[in-house]
Amino acid sequence: MKDGRSAGSAHDADVAIVGAGIVGATLALLLGQAGLRVMLVEGRESTTRWQPDSAPEPRVSALTPVSQQLLSGLGVWPTIAASRLMPYTGMQVWDAEGNGEIQFSAEDSGVPVLGHIVENRVTLAALEQAIDACPAITRCFGARVAGMALPRSGATSVVNAYQLDAAEATSLTLTDGRTVTAALVVAADGARSRLRELAGIVTREHDTGQVALVATVRTELAHQAVARQRFLPTGPLAFLPLAVNDALAQPAEGASAAERHCSIVWSTTPEEAERLLALSPAAFCSELEDAFEGQLGAIEWASERFSFPLHQRHAEDYVLPGLALVGDAAHAIHPLAGQGVNLGLMDVAVLADELLAGHRRGVALGDERWLARYRRRRRSDNAMMLKMMDGFRLLFGSRQPGVRLLRNFGLGFVDGQGELKRILMRQAMGQRGELPASCKP
Repeated sequence: MKDGRSAGSAHDADVAIVGAGIVGATLALLLGQAGLRVMLVEGRESTTRWQPDSAPEPRVSALTPVSQQLLSGLGVWPTIAASRLMPYTGMQVWDAEGNGEIQFSAEDSGVPVLGHIVENRVTLAALEQAIDACPAITRCFGARVAGMALPRSGATSVVNAYQLDAAEATSLTLTDGRTVTAALVVAADGARSRLRELAGIVTREHDTGQVALVATVRTELAHQAVARQRFLPTGPLAFLPLAVNDALAQPAEGASAAERHCSIVWSTTPEEAERLLALSPAAFCSELEDAFEGQLGAIEWASERFSFPLHQRHAEDYVLPGLALVGDAAHAIHPLAGQGVNLGLMDVAVLADELLAGHRRGVALGDERWLARYRRRRRSDNAMMLKMMDGFRLLFGSRQPGVRLLRNFGLGFVDGQGELKRILMRQAMGQRGELPASCKP
């Protein structure tokens, strides 16, 4: 671990961020490029590797224009754009149990694109390249957090048997025996956050009863830069358009093979997911084609399939003295709207905005009263999005005839209302919240 201490400081860093995924790495850059000393703690041993001829990764994100703006301000977006991404200019959503359908287009919304589908590995590799060029950021990879000591309201606090005087910094004890101290620790360590657990922050959560199955597929017809989602009785099935290098694509007549790859997210019951995972590749492609009504013709090929359970959770609090939660550590959302990473990126934009504003005024980075400003700006917005996504899930999962009739009528009605569609589109594009001025290019 490179020594992050500077003259006059007894701490390893101003801010220690646990979790070097997309959200944590973005926060590290926001603070590091602004001059704060940042320690990035991560359990994995090495940084992300990506090559132009690598196969597509099943894990992707639908980055909104607001997220693009944030990454552009950090100088990261050009690297992503030069690697591999797929701008999408249309969206199509329809109900499997009726004729309700709604379509969105960038042209109707008055924007060049609705967003970009980017492999998580591509985004993370670009962030890590920028981190390499930022001398204020120190990496501490290959170790996980074993214990944490937080200052609490002017008194000594003990968390998991590691003690710290409240007048000092937050302290992390790592699994390899090292100790990291910082004025503020940020938990960006995912939905099963170890730091959230150590701090005793409770969550409201429930099992959605669904499992997400993800894979990359090649289709007979070109995706035409449209993101598609069909609501099945067991859950939504999404086809997200991918950009794939021609060298990786199989030769094909008609549409370019590079335009015939999609990342799929199939939310379904645990029993059905287990059955789908056990199918042969040919049988899976056949069932997937049927479930998607052959919208893109035959499913010609599918990659290895992965699955994970879908839980919705929200932390009761986002901050304590010396600690802040961001991203999935603070909230986990159903992937049907593709908002998970985007919500996390807005979290770190707002947190960085508040931290830097307070730092300029001489406020301690771990001051809970100042950190509460971040909580006020983000928790209510995130709670509203979680409720909205849960409502959509329940609405489209209902088998009651009256509910089916209502939702199909609603889809068709909204599709014919230009202004209402634009409002919904702005929500999907992440334009409900304004990116802080300090984070804009």
